[in-house]
Amino acid sequence: MVVAYAFSPIDLIPDFIPVIGQLDDLIIVPLGVWLVLRLIPEHVIAASRQKADLWIAEKKRVARNYVAAVLIILVWIALAYWAWRVFIA
Repeated sequence: MVVAYAFSPIDLIPDFIPVIGQLDDLIIVPLGVWLVLRLIPEHVIAASRQKADLWIAEKKRVARNYVAAVLIILVWIALAYWAWRVFIA
């Protein structure tokens, strides 16, 4: 509901009213997020944090695999260049 309010073109106070129009968004959206976080049960938050930690760890492992793949490709390019210079040129 908070996300819908944040992205909705309909506000309590329209945004075209100079300061107050943006001020309601700056107050209502953070309060809504805070309220939603307070209403979520603690075990759900703990399980979600555990899943997020596992996902981040997996992403780091995958990133290391990309680094290794790039290094191997660079070695093959260097060997191909060396072979071309020695045998063809």
